[in-house]
Amino acid sequence: MKAPSRTTSALKVLATTAVAGLVLAACATATPYQPAGYNGQRGGYSEQRVESNRYRVTFAGNSVTSREQVEMSLLLRSAELTVESGYDWFATVNRATERDTRFVSTPDPFYGPYSRFYGPYWGPSWRYYRSGFWSPWDRWGPWGPQDIDTRQIDRYEASAEIIMGRGPKPAGDPNAFDAREVIQNLGSRVTRPGA
Repeated sequence: MKAPSRTTSALKVLATTAVAGLVLAACATATPYQPAGYNGQRGGYSEQRVESNRYRVTFAGNSVTSREQVEMSLLLRSAELTVESGYDWFATVNRATERDTRFVSTPDPFYGPYSRFYGPYWGPSWRYYRSGFWSPWDRWGPWGPQDIDTRQIDRYEASAEIIMGRGPKPAGDPNAFDAREVIQNLGSRVTRPGA
């Protein structure tokens, strides 16, 4: 088998990297503050009415939406829902943030099987050193062990059950929020669609 030329291998790596970069760029935006399922987006906010003044509110983010952004979006939606329903304040009865973690391993295009023709190399922290030469004692075949990148992906989803009320919020209750004040303070801090 003829070894690939350096130019051919370099072009293949460059093309693979460019395609991977475009795919990642398309996915690398935080979940915007919008209803769940809007424009085909998986995340966003949703609510369910439980009683006349009681709702369950949820906000789900994607893998690049921080926990802080998810929790802030939940509070903002709770405040907006309170004002839309004709109330002044809301209190959270139950509130929780769940984290879904998974690990994804992918072969590294920069340290693929053809790099063996260019001698030994060192990889960054998640990779390992390999001589690049095959021997009959290499138990993983003629290309040696594959170089793998492993990354952790976290997704957050926050939910709360809220009770709404009119007039001033209950004094001394740390779970009670003035809805208009929350909108004023958090409205500009969430990621909006198209931003």
